[in-house]
Parts: sequence; C-alpha cells; structure tokens
Amino acid sequence: MSTAMRSGGSRAARWRVAAEVLAYLRDRPHPTRADLTRDLGLSSGSATEITARLRHCRLLGEEPAPVVGRGRPTTVLRPHPDGPLVLAMELRQEESRWAVATLDGRLHETGAQRHGPGDVRRVLAALAGAVRQVHHRHGGRLRTVSVAAAATVRHGRVVQSAALGWGPVDLSVLVADAGLPLLVGNDATLAGVAEARTGATAGARTALHLLVDVGIGGSLVVNGRPVTGATGAGGEVGHLPFGDPALSCPCGARGCWDLEVDGRALARHLGQDAPTDAYGYALRVLDRATADDRPATAAVRGVVTALARGAAGLVNAHDPDAVSLGGLAAALRAAAPDDFAAAYAGGLMAFHRERPPPVLDAAHGDLGALHGAAAVGLDHITTEAAIADWYETRVRQR
Repeated sequence: MSTAMRSGGSRAARWRVAAEVLAYLRDRPHPTRADLTRDLGLSSGSATEITARLRHCRLLGEEPAPVVGRGRPTTVLRPHPDGPLVLAMELRQEESRWAVATLDGRLHETGAQRHGPGDVRRVLAALAGAVRQVHHRHGGRLRTVSVAAAATVRHGRVVQSAALGWGPVDLSVLVADAGLPLLVGNDATLAGVAEARTGATAGARTALHLLVDVGIGGSLVVNGRPVTGATGAGGEVGHLPFGDPALSCPCGARGCWDLEVDGRALARHLGQDAPTDAYGYALRVLDRATADDRPATAAVRGVVTALARGAAGLVNAHDPDAVSLGGLAAALRAAAPDDFAAAYAGGLMAFHRERPPPVLDAAHGDLGALHGAAAVGLDHITTEAAIADWYETRVRQR
C-alpha cells in the first residue's frame, strides 16, 4: 500500500466515531448528550470530546436541554447552522418536488413543479434550475443531490419509467452546473428506506414496503438497507406476474401486478377506458365508494383483494417482520378493510397465519420517497471519508 493510500485511510479513520454520532442523530433527532453517552456506549469524557470536535467542524450544534427533575444538566444536539446539506428531489408522474435536508433528516425549503407525462426536457430544466438556486443559496454547504424517481433505476441511472412515459434518461444534467455528486434511486425503494429507519417499520430487521401510485412499487429493507439486486434494479414488484396474462403492461411484460392495483384497474372494473391521470382517478373512485356508490365500492373491493393477495405472496417469499403501505395502498385498504384482511390471510402460508406480519400504514405518508432520498444522501455525506473531506475543504482551510 502506498504512503498516500495509508495517509488517506488514516485521515478518514479519525472520523469513525463522528460518523456514528451523525448516524445516531438521523435515527433520533435532537438527542441529548446523555442519550448519546448511553446509547453509543461512550464515556462522559468521550462524549464531551466528540461533541466539542463536531461543533468545531460545523457539524453539530448544542443547546441546553429542558431541566427535568434534579439530574445533571445536559444539552440537546442539533445540526450546526452552517453544516452540510443534501438536496432531496422526487420525480413523480404529474409533479416534481424537492427539499433541503439537514443532518438530522429534517426537510426544509420545499418546492414543487407540475408537469405532464413524457415532458422530459421541461422536467429536467425545472429540476436543474432548482439545483442551481439551492447551490447559489448555500454554496459549499450543499454536498450532494439525491433523486427518487418513479422509474426503474439500474446502475444509478433511469432506464425506464412507464409512469413518466420515459425511456432511458440521463439525469446528470441536474448537477452539471453545480458539479455535485448525484444519487438516483427508485421512489418506492427509497420510501421503504424511510419507513424502515424512522417510520412505521422502524426497528424491524426485515421490512417490506408497498407503494401504490401509478402501478405498485416496493422494497425489501434489511437492517435499514434496501435489497436492490445485482444492478440496482431490484424491487420491481409491480412487474411480478400476479395479474391477467391477457393484459400488456407498458413495461413490455404481460400480466403485471401493476395493472391490478391502481386507477387503471378501477377503470377496468367500472367498464371505463384507462384514465390519463390514474392517481387522480383512483382518488375520485375512492370518494365515490366512501359515499356508498355500489359500482365504485365493488371496483375498490376487487382492487383491494388483488393488493392483499400480492402482499401475502411477497410475505411468503421474503418473511418480513412487518409490512408498510404507502401512497394509495393505505387508502385502498381503509376503504375495504375486511376484504384486505381476508385476502391477506388467505394468501399466507399456514405457518404465517399463526403470527402474520403486521400490515401498517406508512408514517411518512406522501413524503416517504423524499425522506428516503434525503436519508440515502445523508448516508453519502456522513461517511468517514466524506466527513474528512468536509473538514479539509470547509473548516481547516478557513
């Protein structure tokens, strides 16, 4: 090993505990120094030293914690007001949106842009403009851009999106002017990461997340990390052949589960043409079902049954501790809970029925993918090497 390589490795290793502290801050926003000492197994002296060091590096800030009882005073840890930032972005069928994430995972400075399906140039231009504005506002504090896309992502690139009407798309144009690292992930995968870390399935070793929007996406998250396969394209549960093989999916396959669980499926049940806005159409049918419209109720029950049976099949395949439902999935189940419960139980292997994995509504709601993009971006900027680079470029040279 060369001297330069040893020097670089040693430089990064100095920040190992710092990386652990910043990861802890994301999992438990605004902890006290006493929490840090207890949960990370640090001595009081070590906790004092590391927090002082992170204050100096503009990574952590501290303020007195509210006094409770007669214990020793402590402090609440927060992101430093001049600390590093991530720009999280989400590409949806009808809208793109973004937010700036601080080291505790909280989202700030949110923005959004409406667009039509297939309008690639306009979408990318709007997002590139948002990146430029945020970079101009925060300069070197902005360390990476992390994108959640309603698309199949392979090797960090969008290769296909039936929802957006896109083929392969190079998103590097978003960061071309800013010269920042770009991370790209599937929206359902990243929503699952958010739920597993700080949402409905937090604490579960293995968690399954299902997100219904236009079609259905999903992710299997193990110990807070998504299982994405050899090239990053894993988790495309909507293209499992759980549906009618006579139906062709825009992805190129036949009989996809995607076609059974969204607004397009509801339209087929109602004898109507596929809607151009499948998400909005589904919301309108759900409203009708709530108002006791019989055809709408029957359509919803059919879609809910397809959703629950597929969920059971994935439970049989992956054996998760818990399942979370995001997007329209939670609203669909709420509209026909008995149908969901019966189809879910009926699809489980017998041994799973004794203690079936609970099916929970997503805690992050409509913001799951954005929170997940922020989480993955924060992982990227809080590695030992990334913290060392932050110190060298933003602190030491000043």
